[in-house]
Amino acid sequence: MITAEQLALASGPPSPLPREANELLCRTGPGTPMGDTVRRYWIPALLSTELPEPDGAPVEMRLLSEDLVAFRDTSGRVGLVQWWCPHRGTPLWMGRNEENGLRCLYHGWKFDVEGRCVDQMNEPEAGQFKDKINLVSYPTVEMGGVVWAYMGPPEHRPPEPKFEFTQAPEGHRHVLKVIQRSNWLQALEGGIDPSHAPILHGGLRTYDAGAETGRGLGAGDSIMKPKTYRMYVEPTNYGQRFWAVGASEEENYVMGHHFVMPWTQIRLHTRNPNLVAGHFYVPIDDDNCMVWDWEYCFSGEPLAEAEVEWLEMSSGYGAGHVDPHTFLPYHNRDDDWGLTREAQRTERFSGMPSNGDQDRAVQEGVGPIVDRSRENLGQSDMPLLGVRRRLMEALRIVADDGAPPGANDAYYSLRAIGRAYAKDVDWRAETAKLMHPATSLHADGG
Repeated sequence: MITAEQLALASGPPSPLPREANELLCRTGPGTPMGDTVRRYWIPALLSTELPEPDGAPVEMRLLSEDLVAFRDTSGRVGLVQWWCPHRGTPLWMGRNEENGLRCLYHGWKFDVEGRCVDQMNEPEAGQFKDKINLVSYPTVEMGGVVWAYMGPPEHRPPEPKFEFTQAPEGHRHVLKVIQRSNWLQALEGGIDPSHAPILHGGLRTYDAGAETGRGLGAGDSIMKPKTYRMYVEPTNYGQRFWAVGASEEENYVMGHHFVMPWTQIRLHTRNPNLVAGHFYVPIDDDNCMVWDWEYCFSGEPLAEAEVEWLEMSSGYGAGHVDPHTFLPYHNRDDDWGLTREAQRTERFSGMPSNGDQDRAVQEGVGPIVDRSRENLGQSDMPLLGVRRRLMEALRIVADDGAPPGANDAYYSLRAIGRAYAKDVDWRAETAKLMHPATSLHADGG
């Protein structure tokens, strides 16, 4: 429950943030104001491949500071329930997943995907009280290779999380995740910040693809032209859209991205204009988060093998960079995130192997929760300031029992773009057509 003092903090300026306001935005455990807010959205919880088969091994996990167990039952449904058995507290991830239920291995109490106790092996049939026992359980949906959970009030359950990538066929999308040792907000703000890419990540490969209006633009191409970019931010009913715009004598170089509340970035794909990429930044607890990396093709073609290989090997989120069982990156604070001074001198600005390693280094290196009261922000920080405003607005709306931005279906068809336009073209109007396409992968075209 948000207090009057916290409400006043949430109504204040987004930067520099007083330490109390910083705490308000960062803490997402049960009963916290931000915890209540983010629980009003569908949460990407697991890859479908983590629960590959019915009656397979349960998975223990932590989400929004709650310890949970996920399992796929005999019928293929996914349950997400509390970690401990309500009989004697035994960890349920050790249990037997059988016959449409998870059975505790200590005394055989069994629970279905909705958390109902359906059997008590150690109690006589006439003395069972299973109808009085329930686990904390959360509804799930499965789409786009992701198991999504809703942890908020049932009466406020939002529309299903039909991001456009979730509607792409198998083979037309690729989804990865990694565990990051930092608070979710600094991961989110790092992703939303366009100005760091040409510096922290160095140069990116260019391409030149035609378009009906404007010349195709990859991030590498944009970096080679203007020295700096001006940021433009517009609030929307799903979060915000924002542009980074640079200029040469002949053209404006425009990158248009989206922020979907509360933790989604839809970003420019740097190598192919028919692909869209994005991230989710989801709290595990206040000191750790999951960073999801996804991309998909909307042109009707499957993802090229080379593209999947790049995403896995070069991005820092997949094979070769992340343990496939724990989702922990191989490079971390213990080895300076792979930094070598020789590579920093001769190969990459950062001296670190991949974009993912570079992002994790600057976001984890400041500690679990950065002190934002020390910041000195500029024009290039407008997108992250917009994010803070939207999060603060959502805190106030949820405190009044309203529907926060993004708890709707307005984000279903969004795309990010990069284009170069002649100086006399209204780039804002032209990019809006591409960022909010009239047709999409959704059957209803919405």
